[in-house]
Parts: sequence; structure tokens; C-alpha cells
Amino acid sequence: MLNPDKIKSPTAAKSGTFKVGGDIEINRLGFGAMRLTGPGIWGEPTDRAEAIRVLKRLPELGVNFIDTAQAYGPEVSEKLIHEALHPYNGILVATKGGLTRPGPDQWAPLGRPDHLIAEAKGSRRRLGVDRIGLWQLHRIDPNVPRAEQFDAIKSLIDEGVIRHAGLSEVSVADIEAAGKVFKVATVQNRYNLVDRTSEGVLDYCARNGIGFIPWYPLAAGDLAKPGSLLDTLAKRHGAAPSQIALAWVLKRSPVMLPIPGTSRVAHLEENIAAVTITLSDDEFAALDREGKAHFKTNPPQAA
Repeated sequence: MLNPDKIKSPTAAKSGTFKVGGDIEINRLGFGAMRLTGPGIWGEPTDRAEAIRVLKRLPELGVNFIDTAQAYGPEVSEKLIHEALHPYNGILVATKGGLTRPGPDQWAPLGRPDHLIAEAKGSRRRLGVDRIGLWQLHRIDPNVPRAEQFDAIKSLIDEGVIRHAGLSEVSVADIEAAGKVFKVATVQNRYNLVDRTSEGVLDYCARNGIGFIPWYPLAAGDLAKPGSLLDTLAKRHGAAPSQIALAWVLKRSPVMLPIPGTSRVAHLEENIAAVTITLSDDEFAALDREGKAHFKTNPPQAA
């Protein structure tokens, strides 16, 4: 683990910056607010006071990009963010809609246009903003024509409910189809050292200036076991394997906007400290090779 003095310093700015939609500049290392809720991403957090402390620590650490969703709680994460950080003072709070929650650990897409519009307006109210800076379609509902969902998003932009729009768990074809209706500002797909399913999507985003938000960015699987390359590099840098995995993700592409989440301040500080790690090109390439080899022999289940 990194030196505690480094962890306490506000270092997220060292991750570099990216302009979401071409005009909202953020530090690339953000925060995912899903884990602030109760077990199963359901209800209030077990330690509400600690959840508020986590949120209040974000600006102190230079984090000015938070990713949340109506479905987290549901509504709990958005309300906690409002309580702790409103009026945000330069922080971009991105949220998502399009999933319903029948119960803990249960998720179901619902992409009817009226539902998407109502969810976005509800999120705007809970966050206490005039316009949501970035709103993302949590999943494309396979039971509703894709074009109808995209048209609903376009109407939200036209009405000033949201400023920019993004997509989550999509293919290049989905992005191109949506791009004919509205400008796609971000794409949020699962991606990490050992899950390279969205490699082509990431490359497409890089070519087109679209922010790529990898969820589950710290995963390393068997690559983190004692004696592995990742373990060896962690020891070399005086860091945790998860910090090396995050440093690799940040180095992978300038459009990468990782959002590691946690419900504990100590873990948050450890995640942010990963920006002080500079992987050499050789270290990056070696990890890349091992990650791809692991992915080839151990493909993850679909998200």
C-alpha cells in the first residue's frame, strides 16, 4: 500500500482531465456511488455517517466526477449525494435511468419513453439541479425499440432536462445508431485488466472523443495472486495490486474515466492514491499481455 502521506494529499487531478461532451472538464479519476447504498444495492447504507464522510472527502481529494443512478437504492444514492455535496461547486454528478429494482440484487430494464423521461426528471429533482450535466441510459431495453429510447433521450436534451447523454453496456453498433439521434458523450461498459470484452468499444470511443467509463475497473482475478506479475509490480511500486490495476486502466487511454466505488473513506483514499503510480511502458505492456491472455482463457460472463 502507498505511503499514507501520499494518500492524504488531494491527487485526483494527477489523473489528467477530459471534457465530457466537449465542454464539461473533469479529472479523469472519478467515483462510483453504487456502493453507498445498503446490501444488494438496496435501501439505506449500513453506516450512513461513513457514507456521508466518503462523499464529503471527494472534493478534498480532487474528485469532481461522480457516477450514480436512480436504481441505486433505488434513489438512495442520489439523495445522499444531494445531502452531502449540493450545490456541488464544480462537481459533475452523472446519473442513469432505465432499470427498475424489484428487490435487492435484482435489476430489470425498462425503456419505455415515458418511463425514461420521468426517471430523468425525478433524478433532476433529487439532485437539486436545473439540468443534469450527464444522464446515461443504464441499459437498452430489448423489449422496446431502440430508436424509441434514443428519441426519448433526445427530447430530454431538447427540453433542457439534461445537458449531455451517454449509454451503458452497449456495442459499437448501438453507439452509432444513437449517434444519429443525439451526440453520445460517454459510454459506460464493464472493463478492466482481465475483462477485455469492450476493447473494440473503447477504441471506437477513443477515435471519436467519447468518454469511456469502465465499471468494475479494479478487477484483476488470478493476476493478483502472490508471485504473479501484478503482485510483483505492486511490491515494486509499494502499492496494493488494486492500485496497480487502476493505474493500468488510467494509462490505457486518454478517454478512460474510471469510477472505483467504495463505502469507506480509507478505501477511497487508497483508490485515489493510485494516480501517484507511474507505470513504465514495459510494465504496462507486460500487464496488457497477461490481461489479454487471462481474458482469452477465462472469458467473463455477460454483464
